[in-house]
Amino acid sequence: MIFTETKLKGSYLIDIERLQDERGFFARSWCQKEFLAQGLMSELVQCSVSFNTIKGTLRGMHYQIKPYEEAKLVRCTMGSIYDVIVDMRQDSPTFGQHVGFVLSADNRKMLYVPEGFAHGFLTLDDNTEVFYQMSEFYAPEHARGFRWNDPLFNINWPAELQIISERDQNLPDYTLSGSVKT
Repeated sequence: MIFTETKLKGSYLIDIERLQDERGFFARSWCQKEFLAQGLMSELVQCSVSFNTIKGTLRGMHYQIKPYEEAKLVRCTMGSIYDVIVDMRQDSPTFGQHVGFVLSADNRKMLYVPEGFAHGFLTLDDNTEVFYQMSEFYAPEHARGFRWNDPLFNINWPAELQIISERDQNLPDYTLSGSVKT
C-alpha cells in the first residue's frame, strides 16, 4: 500500500499496490503490519457497508467522542463518493480544517480517518456502496455531528444534494463550547 499523508496531520489517502498479470490484479487493502509501520490504528473491531441508491445522497458529518473515538478506513466499492473529513481535535494546528477526495470503485483509493475527525460523504453516482473498517464499536451515547453546510467549516460539496436523512438535516452547527449529541 502507498500511504500519502493529507494536509491534516494523521490522515492518509491510501493507494493499493497492484500485482498484475493476465488474470487482472491482486492487492492488499489492509495489512496490520503496514498500518503499524505508519503509526496508524491497527486494531479493527467493526466493519460496515453503506449502500446509497441515489446520486446526491449525503451522509454526515459524524464522529464519536472519548472514550469511544474511532479511526476509520473508508473505501468506495461501487460507484463514487466525495469523501470529506474535518479535524475536530481542538489542540491541533489544523483544527476546523477539512479535506475532500473522490473515492471510487475505479480508483480504488482509501481514506484513513484518524480518531478525533468528523466524516461525511456525498454520492457522485447512483447505486454507490461504501465499506468502512473501524477501530471502535458504535456508541450512540458518544455519537456527535454537525450540519453538512455549517458555515464554520464551509465545505464545498461538488454536486447537488438530493437526499439527506432527517437526522442529518437537523444536526446543529458546531459550537466551540462543546460537541452536540446526535
